Amino acid sequence: MRGVSETANPQYCWTADAVPAGCRVGQVYGWLFDPHGRVLVQETTGGWNLPGGSPEPVDPSHEATLCREALEESQVEIGAMAYLGYEWDPRKRETALARYVGRISAFRPRHPDPDGGRLHGRWLMPLEEACHLLSWADSGRSQAAAAATIAVGRWGIPADRPTAPPEHVD
Repeated sequence: MRGVSETANPQYCWTADAVPAGCRVGQVYGWLFDPHGRVLVQETTGGWNLPGGSPEPVDPSHEATLCREALEESQVEIGAMAYLGYEWDPRKRETALARYVGRISAFRPRHPDPDGGRLHGRWLMPLEEACHLLSWADSGRSQAAAAATIAVGRWGIPADRPTAPPEHVD
């Protein structure tokens, strides 16, 4: 695997609260787990990221945004999902970056992302390794911990102790 993304910004703040009324949601990303407790991380041209992206007018909800983006970027279907919270840049508090946790229900055949034609690498890995690659600092570690708590408690996914090694899925 390549090194940590150089575009990561440790300046973001995290809260498990609902997005405030009147605050625009600029991104929706998900900590998506397979049945073995590994989280999906995309290898992109600029480094690493979770599946997700910007809401579009065709999306009836933020959950729909995440489902659409995960399918377009990584060709995965999401079964269950839950809202985790949001992060924000203290310099631009009017924009929230929503975060979810989800259970991967299916991997579809690979194809390029319709937005730009990129074929993102799909990696399944333990949360600790994902946090290191994403380099989201305290915000990322807090999100990962919240995601693991829901994955373990609600869906019985062993996010705290994956039962399979990291894997490149193509």
